[in-house]
Amino acid sequence: MRITDTRRLGRTAVELTVLGFGGSQVGNLHRPVSDEDAGRAVATAWDFGIRYFDTAPLYSGGLGEQRMGLALRGRPRDDYVLSTKVGRLVKAHGIEYDYSRDGVLRSIEDSLQRLGLVRIDVAFIHDIDPYNHGPQGQRRRFREAMEGAYPALDRLRSDGALGAIGVGVNSWRVCQEAAEAADLDCFLLAGRYTLLEQEPLASFLPLCERRGIGVILGAPYNSGILARGAAPGAQHNYAEPSIEVIERVRRLEAVCARHGVSLGAAALQFPLGHPAVVSVLPGPRTAAQVEASVRWLGETIPDALWQELKRERLLEAAAPTP
Repeated sequence: MRITDTRRLGRTAVELTVLGFGGSQVGNLHRPVSDEDAGRAVATAWDFGIRYFDTAPLYSGGLGEQRMGLALRGRPRDDYVLSTKVGRLVKAHGIEYDYSRDGVLRSIEDSLQRLGLVRIDVAFIHDIDPYNHGPQGQRRRFREAMEGAYPALDRLRSDGALGAIGVGVNSWRVCQEAAEAADLDCFLLAGRYTLLEQEPLASFLPLCERRGIGVILGAPYNSGILARGAAPGAQHNYAEPSIEVIERVRRLEAVCARHGVSLGAAALQFPLGHPAVVSVLPGPRTAAQVEASVRWLGETIPDALWQELKRERLLEAAAPTP
């Protein structure tokens, strides 16, 4: 698989490179990164041929968008795809949730100013899930988004101001509910279709395939453990992994080792085997992490590895593989 390979985002005219650049970590989401390291990471991605970049107002109160815009400044605008998110407004006192029509329009205007650009290509309604709002709050925020954010984005799409609209969350169930409630082009699903988790195979991914909805798979390494392996300090979904997860990762590592394949390569390439998945979106912190993903995407993986993972019940039998 080549870095420069592209896939169409659902039924839209937007084309994404199969490997994208998630801007959460260069936006200081979990711990600080210097301006210089952030800029080098984006520049390295560009030099390798990555042409899909994602960011959000959430990342350090707009700093992530500012850094992304600065790093992409001077690049031919038609040569790359940029996505950002709506649902949070950066205010003087902090970040405020707002999924209303006016809030979404303000969010996009503010994002363009921080990015220093005249357009974005893809807008995601961000974090309308129970992780961020709790079970009861999620229902209210979901309604707000479907009644306010979605119509606003739909109008911008109809006017040609956006190439695609979607939802970006950590829950495939919320994605499925949104797909059934609105005419969306795509989803950014973080960490829920990986070597460790394949629940979306039952209903969500088939639904996307039937309707021609594109899926971008964020956090393919489950926040690190599928890149580092079951090593001390490795995290699973930004927390200490359970004993069960550690054991599963060790079994995955053993199968990969028998076939001479890097665990990171298997983790990165696996989601791309599904016809609904358009791009994988790691969140690199450094240029070295970009280089690792590029190397892993290009690694040859024999079909025998996928077959053994299925025999060992480490992959669902129905999971499509590259």
